[in-house]
Amino acid sequence: MATLIMSAKLSDIDPQAWFADVLANIADMPISRLEQLLPWNWTPKTPSAQAA
Repeated sequence: MATLIMSAKLSDIDPQAWFADVLANIADMPISRLEQLLPWNWTPKTPSAQAA
């Protein structure tokens, strides 16, 4: 968990918003696109993810 949190912080994103979005979307994400959920590739899909 510490590595995930630090990776998000190093990518200048809110770890809580990133992790919540990843957990909400990982089940619907095709395996070929999972790299989009990595902190350095992630972009929030919903406005609430940015505000969290």
